[in-house]
Amino acid sequence: MVQIPAQVNSASKFWARPEEPCLKMYPLQCEGLLKRARGAFQTGRTMKESFRLAQLEALLRMVEEHECDLVEALGRDLHKPRFESIVSELILVKNEAQHAINHLKKWMQPQHMEKNLSTTLDQCLVVSEPLGVVFIMGTWCSPVQMCLVPLVGAIAAGNCAIIRPSDTAANTAQLLHRLVPHYLDNDCYYVILTAAHDLPEIVELRFDHVFFSGKVDHVCLCSHLMWRECPGNKEEGLKIAQAAAHTLTSVTLILGGKNPCYVDQSCDIVTTAQRISWARFHNAGQSLVAPDYILCHADVQTRLIQAIKCCIMQFYGTDPRESRSFGRMVNLEAFTRIRDVLWRSGKVSVGGQVLEAERYVAPTVVSEVTGSDPIMQQDVLGPVLPVLTVHSVDEAISFINKQEKPLCVYVYSSNSKVISRVMAETSSGGFCSNDSVLQSLMSSLPFGGVGTSGMGSIHGRASFDTFSHRKSCLLRSGPFECVTYLRYPPYDERNLSLLTWASSLSQRSQGWCQIL
Repeated sequence: MVQIPAQVNSASKFWARPEEPCLKMYPLQCEGLLKRARGAFQTGRTMKESFRLAQLEALLRMVEEHECDLVEALGRDLHKPRFESIVSELILVKNEAQHAINHLKKWMQPQHMEKNLSTTLDQCLVVSEPLGVVFIMGTWCSPVQMCLVPLVGAIAAGNCAIIRPSDTAANTAQLLHRLVPHYLDNDCYYVILTAAHDLPEIVELRFDHVFFSGKVDHVCLCSHLMWRECPGNKEEGLKIAQAAAHTLTSVTLILGGKNPCYVDQSCDIVTTAQRISWARFHNAGQSLVAPDYILCHADVQTRLIQAIKCCIMQFYGTDPRESRSFGRMVNLEAFTRIRDVLWRSGKVSVGGQVLEAERYVAPTVVSEVTGSDPIMQQDVLGPVLPVLTVHSVDEAISFINKQEKPLCVYVYSSNSKVISRVMAETSSGGFCSNDSVLQSLMSSLPFGGVGTSGMGSIHGRASFDTFSHRKSCLLRSGPFECVTYLRYPPYDERNLSLLTWASSLSQRSQGWCQIL
């Protein structure tokens, strides 16, 4: 592992160093890195527990020592307040790394499985082995978290990794590109900066697993198929999956989706408004897991909107544009998209102010929204909260189930039966009642999508399993043929009868008498 230069330990000095330009890499160069990483993997160094622990500890140290740098980069990219950067990005990464360090020994141990009659004296094991060299693509919504949290899982599972941060969050991407080589093994882990349109060709290289979080879209430009990151496209993960399929490479996709939030008439309005407002307007609404729209019971809709208006004033003051706690849209394209759908959907009940020069969109609540409005046809990914009216939990569940499966479903109610019904009768990557987002921040809970919101999951043990192959192993003890001889030719009706009898017993005794 490369020794950390003394000057790198100073955040301010490191950020100011200009001598190593962050050049974009082409697919041919990425292929060379892949070969180098595969060569390092084949030496077996990543298999050792001591190596994995050392890399996880180095990653943890990198985040701790360069907290100021990372906060500054997130501020430049997203105008993200320091508080939000630390709580939703850096602490989450540190928690994941520490969780992996604490549990790595247990995760690496083989799991002993149930035996049957013919394997009584043998060992039936499931061994977690690393996949090899994995490709991790982060999203601009959470540019530190969604690069480093999956990297924790890849390291813990014993893989080499090539990480591609989103070039939409350019400052964060360049910082990770500079930092990682000073902390992690230079033969096993790389951060690359590539143009978005080169992603398909890079994904088609023979990686052992591809992890993707974020959005991609395609547009025709000069008659060539080009890729660019873009929110709200239903085919976002399909392009990645198709490119990976050319080499039969497995994929994990964290894609987001329109996360519904049902507000029941029995909920505590003040608490509900506070928690929804925090989740929706955090990071200027640029979150894959924030409530995307509210299905509000008609009896409490007016009170809820008024309570959210009060929360916005409490959180950000009378003019959120002047607040140091409120962010900005990541780029002009994102600003323009939000402004356009905002003006063509429903009725603005709170906020609605925009300022193109600052990429500023005020915290906004839009009422009188219908399912056909433009804002309901794509992920919001901005500080705009549409409110739709429903008259019962049945109507809310029916509406949710008519849409694509979301990354998250939220429900606010003091009625446990209502909560149980929404949880049981809808399908989503994750579920949370009487709060928002928190289920996606816990190392002990898997985080991932289902259907069009993604496949596979990360966090804690789930990350380790995502980047591992669970290999079935039977370790036989030697010549033990008093039962297994029945399977050998020449085939005999008596032996077949014995096997059939044993098989029928196994169906009742969970496999103990099964002899094949």
